[in-house]
Amino acid sequence: MLKTVAPIFLGICICLIGGLSGCNSTSSEQTENKNKAGKDTYRTGELAVQHGMELFNQHCASCHNFSENGIGPNLAGVTMEVDKEWLLSFVANPPGIIESGDARAVALFEKYQQYMPPFPMIQEEDLEDIFGFIHKFSQGERRSKNNRPGGLINPIPDKIAFSNLTLMLEKKLVVPASAESAPKTRINKMEAIPGNRLFLHDLRGKLYEIKNDSSLSVYLDLAETLPNFTDNPGKGTGFGSWAFHPDFVNNGLFYTTHNEPTGTAPADFAVPDSVRVAVQAVVMEWNTVNPLSGTFAGTHRELLRVDMVSGAHGFQELTFNPLATPDTDDYGLLYLGIGDGAAALGGHPYLCNSNQYIWGTVIRIDPAGSNSVNGRYGIPKDNPFVDVPNALGEIWSTGFRNPHRISWDLNGSGKMFITNIGQHSLEEVNLGIAGADYGWPEREGTFLFDVDANPELVYPLPEDDGDFTYPVAQYDHDEGTAVSGGFAYAGTEVPELMGKYIFGDISRGTLFYSEVDEMINGQQAPVYKLKVSMNGELVDLEKITEGRRVDLRLGTDTEKELYILTKGNGFVYKVVGCEEIVL
Repeated sequence: MLKTVAPIFLGICICLIGGLSGCNSTSSEQTENKNKAGKDTYRTGELAVQHGMELFNQHCASCHNFSENGIGPNLAGVTMEVDKEWLLSFVANPPGIIESGDARAVALFEKYQQYMPPFPMIQEEDLEDIFGFIHKFSQGERRSKNNRPGGLINPIPDKIAFSNLTLMLEKKLVVPASAESAPKTRINKMEAIPGNRLFLHDLRGKLYEIKNDSSLSVYLDLAETLPNFTDNPGKGTGFGSWAFHPDFVNNGLFYTTHNEPTGTAPADFAVPDSVRVAVQAVVMEWNTVNPLSGTFAGTHRELLRVDMVSGAHGFQELTFNPLATPDTDDYGLLYLGIGDGAAALGGHPYLCNSNQYIWGTVIRIDPAGSNSVNGRYGIPKDNPFVDVPNALGEIWSTGFRNPHRISWDLNGSGKMFITNIGQHSLEEVNLGIAGADYGWPEREGTFLFDVDANPELVYPLPEDDGDFTYPVAQYDHDEGTAVSGGFAYAGTEVPELMGKYIFGDISRGTLFYSEVDEMINGQQAPVYKLKVSMNGELVDLEKITEGRRVDLRLGTDTEKELYILTKGNGFVYKVVGCEEIVL
């Protein structure tokens, strides 16, 4: 095992060869040294690269970096300059390569005066992940335009500690497969709707009603109903999200988001002509003739359409404020998180760092109104940018890379939580504040991000920090790669979770919590890990999902109890208890 190798030896080894890249790879990922074109191949999977980064920070970072020579050489670009087979053979037998007279090995030894024995016990899988990370980082250095110094590979060195809490899970149901090959399902959201009913959906088009905690029936199939519906390209395209009007039992209205091919119809929010469009994102309103029916029958209309630069980071959470009552201004207003569409690193950062563009924002609209440009929805008069010249009145807040989930604390504080998936360094939980700028692409977490520098790095904040709003909880990529929000627990069956905001990591399946009372604007609340058990035994979601990417989602039921969903295999687990161990 790699962890059995003395850190100094591994550090010297990698030090002599240089290199950085990956994090967790999957069994389907190519690990041969050469591709068909004869070029070296390195792991690119997000989990392989993350794992490689974790190993690098643990064993190599004390001797190596990617900006300058230290105890060992600068590793930037080593995977592009040196043949991979040479790198692997050197790690396997450094003295032998040096004694053979190899020019590079001899030159490195003469410069650094470090000599080590071979380490054949280093597992190939771990080494592949390390090189994958080095390679990815080197690619980032190559695309850098300004060679900015001072980058941080590991912005939060301290590891998140496990709490004394263990969530007890019980499998409740398995959603039917929507494809023959993996991922068999793409389940994404589960929550109760007005009328005390419980719904769940699959990105490939089906909206299900869950009955008696264990059976499913199809309420609506967008793929069959909408002729231009598409769930390609990307992991997030398809039937993205949904929200039922708070007065659904009377007016029969609900809303969905989905994708359609480029050019299907003119976009209400189009990119400039010089920018390539990969897919369109659409918000629809549905009006059922019978709100009590188990299947949809009625009409639908389009509210708005947006061009997206890529199939990633598109429309995310669609929701109503559950705390709003008919006598408040927020009642019946629809919130929608919109990602940057990968525009920031696709050469178009101006599209997602301004209140003049819709990308990288949370919008707030009135589906019953008509004062929008297209006349199909309304712009609330109290939206923060309504009276700002040249700004979009729809925008409620800006500065998001990928605002994945939105929820509210139902237990008195009324806090609004917006989780934002970061680039390569930080994952965020933010408090929702009207008019706030959360920083992307100039900030990632509580750090500076530079689109013209290596995108695998962040930097310390400058003294003239600007008027940005920072997350109230965050973690870096030693802990995970993509945050999954998240609910302030509001049920009654697990009292140990009261006062806690529960969230997780999509890829790794790690579960976290922060105390709601400690999540205060301008501060970062401590984050704690939660253990998980089933049938009285501790379990790892990565193992029970039989894949390194867990694809974790969280949901709630009609009683506000908490559920864990694994997107790719369709498993739905209920949190039925919480064991507290007194430390």
